[in-house]
Amino acid sequence: MTIDGAAVPGDRQVEVVNPATGAVCGLAPVCTPEHMDAAMRAAAGAWRRWSADETALRERLRAAAKAVGAAAGRIGALVTAEMGKPLPLAVGEAYAAAATLRHHADLELPPEVLQDDRRGYAELVRRPLGVVAAVTPWNFPVAVAAAKLAPALRAGNAVVLKPSPYAPLATLELGRVLAGVLPTGLVNVLSGDDALGAAMVAHPVPAHVTFTGSVPAGRRVAARAGGDLKRYVLELGGNDPAVVLDDADPDELAERLFWDSFANNGQACVLIKRLYAPRRLHARLVDALADRARAARVGDPTTKGTQLGPLAHRRQFSRIADLVAAARSRGARVAAGGAAPDGPGLYYAPTVLTGVDDGDPVVDQEQFGPVLPVVPYRDVEDAVRRANASSYGLGGSVWSADPERAWAVADRLECGTVWVNGHALLGPDQPVGGMKCSGIGLEGGRLGLAEYTAAQVRRRPPTGPR
Repeated sequence: MTIDGAAVPGDRQVEVVNPATGAVCGLAPVCTPEHMDAAMRAAAGAWRRWSADETALRERLRAAAKAVGAAAGRIGALVTAEMGKPLPLAVGEAYAAAATLRHHADLELPPEVLQDDRRGYAELVRRPLGVVAAVTPWNFPVAVAAAKLAPALRAGNAVVLKPSPYAPLATLELGRVLAGVLPTGLVNVLSGDDALGAAMVAHPVPAHVTFTGSVPAGRRVAARAGGDLKRYVLELGGNDPAVVLDDADPDELAERLFWDSFANNGQACVLIKRLYAPRRLHARLVDALADRARAARVGDPTTKGTQLGPLAHRRQFSRIADLVAAARSRGARVAAGGAAPDGPGLYYAPTVLTGVDDGDPVVDQEQFGPVLPVVPYRDVEDAVRRANASSYGLGGSVWSADPERAWAVADRLECGTVWVNGHALLGPDQPVGGMKCSGIGLEGGRLGLAEYTAAQVRRRPPTGPR
């Protein structure tokens, strides 16, 4: 762990398992209450010094970006070992983390002038909150860590961060890299189970909590943070619908639809989780997607050319297998995949399902894995109703040969981000947030940066005649 700039091994360790082989790939230290208190004290003592010099803050963030980029190969290899992402994508994730730090170093936080007239001058400025407690997931361990660290640090805060116990190694390495270039105590990285995250949220020091995870866990975070009136941002996943309109060409769209559903083995919150197709195109679209699923290269994530590795951990593998089995028991047809190949590792073939409908768990729940249900609809009204009939509201998309027509339908989807003829197209200036149970608050862009600040209004009388 990284606590107050020092490498801390912990009193005991737990094994981290490589999902591609089932072998132990590393040991992660277990944080004690004393470790957590030390990290909180370090962060509380560091943030005021950090936020006092804007120029130095930006320079250090750029240095942090450079250091993470230089360590991208090492960090990426750990991501692959602990959660099964193909190595080029894992290294790319580390480079993306560096880019996130670099981007935030250049973001401005200018005062907003509210009044400037004969009655006086008033402006709104953004102040740091203090200490941020950050809890991150296993699917993009380094990228999501950077997405929380970068705005928190740019706003002048210090951070105590906990990665998922399923994939802690790369984030622990990220903490060591940052400790070499950032002021002591500014970024502290702890490792442990879910109880550690709960203790961090309830700890009296943090003023803000940022959490990415499940809806039930998010509710618990909100309840604990609310006890101390802490601010919080919750990114709680999604069950993103994609609606294909009746003028679309299935063969033309199938490649994009497939990878917008199955990238990272479907283990991403902003991916297509349920696909609605007009009845007359349904069979053609299922066949085109099934062809892509059978052609996808699934295998050892360290082998060149692999597109999909194993699922990240045993619990997730079992969930996917259970959802597919339940769908089959209700009459679903497996157009492709639907089984795990023989041999070691948590591999599961990319699976396209038909004969499913709203009300089936595989449609209503966020699968978070390599399974795509394709559901027929009657008309656009039916498609919009089905797409919106969910407790989630993170992302959605509409696909059509007529972008203007798709734009009009997209306007009716109840989600935080909606795309036309694409999905999960994100940029550093684009905030991401959800409606309904998909979360509270925003991440990314200037609006995401503002979540890590307190707004302060400053006012003075006029300085001269008007």
